[in-house]
Amino acid sequence: MTQWGSKALGDQGYSPIQILRYYYGDNMYINTAEAISGIPSSWPGYNLTQGSTGDKVRQMQEQLAVISGAYPAIPKITADGIYGPATAAAVRKFQSVFGLPQTGIVDYPTWYKISEIYVGVSRIAELV
Repeated sequence: MTQWGSKALGDQGYSPIQILRYYYGDNMYINTAEAISGIPSSWPGYNLTQGSTGDKVRQMQEQLAVISGAYPAIPKITADGIYGPATAAAVRKFQSVFGLPQTGIVDYPTWYKISEIYVGVSRIAELV
């Protein structure tokens, strides 16, 4: 599909599916899903520290709980959405194991390292 031809069709009011059908035929369709599961979400845009609460804390705690199954040096924690001392200790140990500064704070590098290791140990990245 040519970029400029697609843009011209868009400028004429064609929808994305109409543009695809213009180039590839009328049997093209777009399939959608209600929800995608098992894919880690992106960094919340702020550090998670002791006292933080909410869904992003719970998600991080759930991922750390899975990781601790493969890395027993990392303490098991409860995914309750409250970033308390036990979560901070588990984060510090995770940071120690994976060569990150041991702050107990889930900053950008720590969030993505947790996500990377979680994907590896939970095998969601494997092709079936």
